[in-house]
Amino acid sequence: MTLDEKVREQLDRGEQREAASAALHALGPPILGYLEAIVKDPDAARDVFQVFAEEMWRALPGWRGEGSLRAWCYRLAWRAHARFRREAWQKRRERLRTTMASRIAASIASNESRLPGGREDRLARLRATLTPEEQTLLILRLDRELSWSEVAEVLSHDADPVDPPALRKRFERLRDKLARLAKEQGLVNPDRDVEKER
Repeated sequence: MTLDEKVREQLDRGEQREAASAALHALGPPILGYLEAIVKDPDAARDVFQVFAEEMWRALPGWRGEGSLRAWCYRLAWRAHARFRREAWQKRRERLRTTMASRIAASIASNESRLPGGREDRLARLRATLTPEEQTLLILRLDRELSWSEVAEVLSHDADPVDPPALRKRFERLRDKLARLAKEQGLVNPDRDVEKER
């Protein structure tokens, strides 16, 4: 049984708490990693993750299953990040309420580890130069392996849907930009690339 099916069955049985907990435990770690990549500040990323967890906990009964649960959750995380950039709580750093969702979010955040590394750190710094939307496109498509329609669902606004073929074009331009930057920073050996083309 897939996570989507399990959560849908639990919701249909009125087990909202169990469904939300299962979804958060399964999808929380990769979503936290995504937020850490686009927010940069680990404490702020945890705050955004907690806001996402609270929102997901409250909104899950409204998930209709028209798209994947994973894409729906990433969309909530993307919106939590957008609110983070706009709202005053970012500057005040207010403590958030402790609820069941907050406690699960905190346990997920404390269990995630970061491994420093030479090349990986330089690649992470390269990614950090991208806009949050560019990072989101890379993370969701490459790291999380969402389909183009799922990525479009995440990045769409209710009044302004994103077209999957347009995303592919943006991705190609972004890939070219990253390849150029990686060569400029010595992360890719241009001689080796020439050898591959022969």
